[in-house]
Amino acid sequence: MERTTRTRRRIRGGGPPSAGTATVAALCALVVTALTGPTAGAEPTEPAPPGVKAGATAQLLDNAGFEAGLDGWTCSGDSGTAATAPVHSGSGALKATPAGQDNARCSQVVTVEPDSDYTLSGWVQGSYVYLGASGTGTTDVSDWTGAAPSWQQLSTGFRTGPDTTSVTVHLHGWYGQGTYHADDLALDGPGEPGDPGDPGDPDPPSVPGGLTVGAVTATTAALSWAEVVDATAYHLYRDGTKVLSVEGASATVTGLSPSASYAFRVSAANGAGESAKSSAVTVRTTADDGGSGGVVPEHAVTGYVQNFDNGAQPQRLTDVQDAYDIIAVAFASTTATPGELTFALDPALAPSEGEFKADITAVQDEGKAVILSVGGELGTVTVNDAASAREFSDSAWALMQEYGFDGIDIDLEHGIDSTWMAQALRDLAARAGSGLVLTMAPQTLDMQSTSTEYFTLALNVKDILTVVNMQYYNSGSMLGCDGQVYNQGTVDFLTALACIQLRGGLDASQVGLGTPASPRGASSGYVDPSVVTDALDCLARGTHCGAFQPSQTYPALRGAMTWSTNWDALNGDRWSNAVGPHVHGLP
Repeated sequence: MERTTRTRRRIRGGGPPSAGTATVAALCALVVTALTGPTAGAEPTEPAPPGVKAGATAQLLDNAGFEAGLDGWTCSGDSGTAATAPVHSGSGALKATPAGQDNARCSQVVTVEPDSDYTLSGWVQGSYVYLGASGTGTTDVSDWTGAAPSWQQLSTGFRTGPDTTSVTVHLHGWYGQGTYHADDLALDGPGEPGDPGDPGDPDPPSVPGGLTVGAVTATTAALSWAEVVDATAYHLYRDGTKVLSVEGASATVTGLSPSASYAFRVSAANGAGESAKSSAVTVRTTADDGGSGGVVPEHAVTGYVQNFDNGAQPQRLTDVQDAYDIIAVAFASTTATPGELTFALDPALAPSEGEFKADITAVQDEGKAVILSVGGELGTVTVNDAASAREFSDSAWALMQEYGFDGIDIDLEHGIDSTWMAQALRDLAARAGSGLVLTMAPQTLDMQSTSTEYFTLALNVKDILTVVNMQYYNSGSMLGCDGQVYNQGTVDFLTALACIQLRGGLDASQVGLGTPASPRGASSGYVDPSVVTDALDCLARGTHCGAFQPSQTYPALRGAMTWSTNWDALNGDRWSNAVGPHVHGLP
């Protein structure tokens, strides 16, 4: 898509006393104390808590060496077990194994003090092992190793926020990797050690962390959260009203309305009372028929709306023409952290964050999907290892929750790693559920063969992929599926290149034709909307073909895409007025 040394202070004075001097001084002090007692007026010294040296910070983790099995720890999907070998010290250690979409996350909620510094450390063994803390109230932290064939220590630190009273310490492995082991963990900082699982604890439990949305349908939403070790029940709140109480750390809420948004929070409870409510997560249900098909019609028109002003007609989401079924907001931004996405709203798209979010909801209430596009002509996103894949899925999911986006568009024009991007997208899909709308906009060169990284990515995520809208512009001549060379700007160019995707493994419902909305929308490759409608007829019905005649018809063809709705508006809506009804009228 186009866009026109630290400094140490030395203390002056005499050196340390000699050993003999120190010994004599100590003996004299003992004699004086024995004869006279403590110095008059001195306050009595309060003994340090058991297990804590006077003047030192406490080690706050319960069962930090796993000598008591998994007491105090919760592992996702029963992925963790107690092990007697290998161990770093003592007789026990944690053994956890990732499987499928589960990264073997084991966690413990720990009581902490606000505005305080903490150090987290532990010994691990295995491939891709992570140790971190979340819910800190400032910046969640982690340390990790890609390979630790023998015991290796991980360490990180954080400062709690002004209102933070608990954090979640967690370990996890990585998808498709083997078993990891952990032992001798420590969370050092202000506080008193104790057993958070002590049934005699008179305090209410800690606030549950990690509230996450799972599968979503038109009327239901699955939610899960981290277990709190001293909780006997959990209360789920929808828009401030308690709707469900359960014993485990997950629940499925029913009775929701299709295409509606809800805010959920969870609290933990025991005999002493109820915790405060967790941070909220937003759930948007699908339309009546569920899945991405519930948001996206059988034949759909995709349009990119610009989050910048480059001379095209500025539009708010509510100004986008009615013909568009999928509206891709272009574009997400990136940070210095590989894989991490962010979004900066331009006034050309909406005057404020609140109005932009309201526009998204309004458009979705009309049955349209609003997604966030990643990349573009100038955008680069690096996803080439486990850490960057996780950053991508974490940040994409956070943006979807914050703004209410229905999904993500992959428009990466500067290279792609199909293995790690597929992992990132699968992790995102596991969180978003079946309602995720996932689109792609590769260039023609990216889809000439199934061996290219982009085509491989599309096939790797075919089961969660909504549509690939290839860019049939800024291209020049390309090979069609019959091995012949075709020039851009013709019906044959559209149909013979689409044929490569259709024969290469994508379903017809996952193929769309992407063309510019006006001559100013691309450097080259603009075609009159009538050429687009002829190509759609050729592929779906076998009519209005050029020299290239497909060997079969594809009536389930998804539709078409344009760059951009803004250029379309400046061009009098010619593209959407012609192509929109034609797509919606396909068989």
